[in-house]
Amino acid sequence: MKSKIIKYTVVLSMIISFSSCKKSFLEIDPKGKLIAKNINDYDLMFNNTAQVTLNPDLDAQVLMGDEVTSIDPYFSGGALREMRLFRWDDVIYQPSEDAVEMSALMKVLYTYNKIATEVPNAIGGTDAQKAKLKADALLNRAWIYFYLSNYYGKPYSGSAATDLCYPIITNSDVTETSFQRATVQQVYDFMVTDLQTAISILPINPVDRTRGSRAAAEALLGKIYVFMGKYTEGLKQFNNALNDLPTNIKVGLYDYNVTMTNNGPWGYSSVTSPLTYVVGAPLSPDYEENLLARQFSNGYSFLSSFALLTPQAASLYTSSDQRLKFFTPKPFGGANFPAPGVLRRNGPITVPCGVVLPELYLLRAECKARTNDIDGAKTDLETLRKNRMPAADATVNITDQTAMIKFIMQERTREFALQGYRWFDMRRLSVDPLFSGTTYIHTYTNSTGLNTTFTLKPERFVLRFPDKVMLANPGMANNP
Repeated sequence: MKSKIIKYTVVLSMIISFSSCKKSFLEIDPKGKLIAKNINDYDLMFNNTAQVTLNPDLDAQVLMGDEVTSIDPYFSGGALREMRLFRWDDVIYQPSEDAVEMSALMKVLYTYNKIATEVPNAIGGTDAQKAKLKADALLNRAWIYFYLSNYYGKPYSGSAATDLCYPIITNSDVTETSFQRATVQQVYDFMVTDLQTAISILPINPVDRTRGSRAAAEALLGKIYVFMGKYTEGLKQFNNALNDLPTNIKVGLYDYNVTMTNNGPWGYSSVTSPLTYVVGAPLSPDYEENLLARQFSNGYSFLSSFALLTPQAASLYTSSDQRLKFFTPKPFGGANFPAPGVLRRNGPITVPCGVVLPELYLLRAECKARTNDIDGAKTDLETLRKNRMPAADATVNITDQTAMIKFIMQERTREFALQGYRWFDMRRLSVDPLFSGTTYIHTYTNSTGLNTTFTLKPERFVLRFPDKVMLANPGMANNP
């Protein structure tokens, strides 16, 4: 991919180098440019808000989850990209368009690669300080590649060594013009190596929740092991993460029985919220469930009615589940939807998409269930559920291993509906024998009540690279 297609964006700094020149002339810092030299310069690179709020439109996975439905007039009034993602079309972007989910991630990848490669030679600071900054960059690079691999690489399976994924880019050279796709195995090995290195260096207590911590790296490594089907290894990392939670910032599960009370701390109102949205939940830098604070704006959880919750997914909630208060049967400011049973998400308006404590508990519960520790899985599930509904309703009475694993998947839908997590689950479950034969569909209802069903085909568990990228890289293979 040519650099103009990848759109490596210099977020905070640009190195301009000159050779064979006198210091009195060309080695003067150019005006309008911040040239990273000192360790503090590299430290400050982490403080860009664009690295915490990843826009534009890091939301493709929201539209591809099978808990999503759409109805008219909202579907027909949607953008072409939205319709194509919802239909799981082969082509998502016009020939002249960039893939926004790719460009959003590549912008911040440039910065983390720059820190990782250059900070060891920075002026000032100790070797330990430099190593910590590099480890923070490696954690974030692994997080970026987790997303890229789930967009453009096949789910991890026995063919990972030959399945193509995303190019591995480790430098910050904006003039680089040739890229080749790595295999899924190579990308997963790359993420694991980065995280293992980061874990050995990162502190338990980060500067704040936007910066890397040991627990965040351990939790992300555990998640990657789950996506590789390595549940024993994943369980070890989740246990480590929960033992290494930061003590200098408040990290814990919110009790929705408190935060989502009527006219309570998060601003939910049984009168106004169904017509508008719930805005009281803190943003990522202050959100106590975040271990690594990253977020994207989710238009489908406030103004937009394009992506709605299916009646089938809505039926997974019990009436006492406080998470239901984040849904409404009404479009923004309007009457009830014409299709019975569908719900609009009405908050929060951003999706925590970094490393979050609720998922840590759910993934650890899954690892325990997969390794036949049913009682341990029950404990983790109930830890989360008692913070989402009255304690009397949070009890899980399941003793069968398969039933427990399937219940955990339902709990993941309840916790993360219309926030994009389901798409990643669908991908990994597509190569899981326990879920073999599952058919994923989307249903669109037009203005006359006629339903059209779109069925996900195996090829579309991955996105195709846009034509703009392929034209710049004629030797690179695209996904089918």
